[in-house]
Amino acid sequence: MLLNIFTYSSEHFTFRCTNFGLYLFIFSILSNFLILCVKGNENEMKTNDIVNDHLEKGKKLLATGQLSDALSHFHSAIDVDPRNYLAYFRRATVYLAMGKSKSALPDLSKVIELKPDFIAARMQRGNVLLKQGDFDEAKIDFQNVLKLDSSNSEAHHQLDLTVQMNEKVQQAENLYKNNDFTKTIELLSDVIEHCPWAIKLRELRANSYLTLGDTLKAVNDLKATSKLIPDNTQAFLKISQLLYLMGDADDSLINIRECLKLDPDHKECHIHYIKVKKLAKQLEIIRDAISQSNWNECIEKARQILKLSLDSSSSIFVYRAQSSLCTCMSRGKYSAIETIQQCTEVLDTYHTSDAEVLISRAEAYILNENYEAALADFQHAHETEDSNRVHDGIKRVEKLIKQLKKRDYYKILGVRRTANKAEILRAYRKLAVKWHPDKYEGDDKKKAEKMFIDIAAAKEVLTDQEKRARFDAGEDPLDAEEQAQHHNPFHGFSPFGSGNGQGFSFRFHFN
Repeated sequence: MLLNIFTYSSEHFTFRCTNFGLYLFIFSILSNFLILCVKGNENEMKTNDIVNDHLEKGKKLLATGQLSDALSHFHSAIDVDPRNYLAYFRRATVYLAMGKSKSALPDLSKVIELKPDFIAARMQRGNVLLKQGDFDEAKIDFQNVLKLDSSNSEAHHQLDLTVQMNEKVQQAENLYKNNDFTKTIELLSDVIEHCPWAIKLRELRANSYLTLGDTLKAVNDLKATSKLIPDNTQAFLKISQLLYLMGDADDSLINIRECLKLDPDHKECHIHYIKVKKLAKQLEIIRDAISQSNWNECIEKARQILKLSLDSSSSIFVYRAQSSLCTCMSRGKYSAIETIQQCTEVLDTYHTSDAEVLISRAEAYILNENYEAALADFQHAHETEDSNRVHDGIKRVEKLIKQLKKRDYYKILGVRRTANKAEILRAYRKLAVKWHPDKYEGDDKKKAEKMFIDIAAAKEVLTDQEKRARFDAGEDPLDAEEQAQHHNPFHGFSPFGSGNGQGFSFRFHFN
């Protein structure tokens, strides 16, 4: 019977059943929609909570200078909600604090896209563009700020500054074309003070510095561009080449390695690297040899550098090798004549007054007993170096010149100033046999006695390390009068006036 009820097919029943099914269908849809709305609201609330949590944590880390950690939170906030303009703005702020202006610009542009009336973002982007020297785009940003807020004093100021800087750059470019590099540098320096990230302006100033011969300042500008442009291999190559020309092999090597880190297959950088690496190693060995007084090693490495196939750009390294050769030959008491020739070649070839080379040649002149020439070199060195070693050298040579009038123990024994103890004793024995008064075959016995005394004195002084050092410094340790002057505290002092006997005069009258 129940079955008959549900299968009854009157028009009225069918219509009521149909309406009932529709109601059920609509109710089901509405119920599901309400459920989805509730879940959507819950998810949105959770998303907002997560984003706000990242923003708050990032803000605190930014305030304490923990930039990398702050950046991570802002990254996460953007990943959760890619349309949160505040997250992009905060991340741009961190990028700027890290000196990554190129990374900050896209974020600031995204902020303006999402919220066109966000004045702070437009001002920030305008300031970045100004610092990069992009005056046209910066001008647009500042003008748009003034459309939103005509009384914005900062926007007015930055807009005026942008116009001024743009005009100065145009003037500088015209001056550069007319070869007025000094004025070009002056204008660009003023602009770069306000636009420190302007790569083209720094490159233009670097070229101006190079034209005027100020390589160091050009290098400083190029170093700035190497940091502003990612993977700037050409900047590192140029810096390395300029440092090489300046004679700074170590710093040149550091920069060419940076080029190869960015591009290991860079042909020009690789060629320059091979040249600099070998040269820098040789110079390092020379420096170490000099610091350790290893004169033979120094001489050997300096000669190796001179044998290298160096081009004209390596002239400063050739000069250093030759001057090091002069210095090490002199300090190692190498052949005096060869040392003088080497040092003279450096001085004449490079038309230099290098104090180190002059002092080295002076020492060689002393070994060669050319005291007047040694004195002239020390005095010449004094014109460029006012040091104790120069003053001491002058005094020592002046004493040696005075000593010529007295006994010269080296000449008495007939040995060189570089003679060792064995050579001195050998010369002494030979002369002692010849001039011993009991064995002397000549008629002038007094001469033999005097010569024998002088020979014994020479042997005494030159075989005693301390006495020999005093004699080499211009003092005769066996000269009684000279020793009295050196050790008498009242020498040169007269209680009655000057040391020359002039002063007070006394007359005695007796009644």
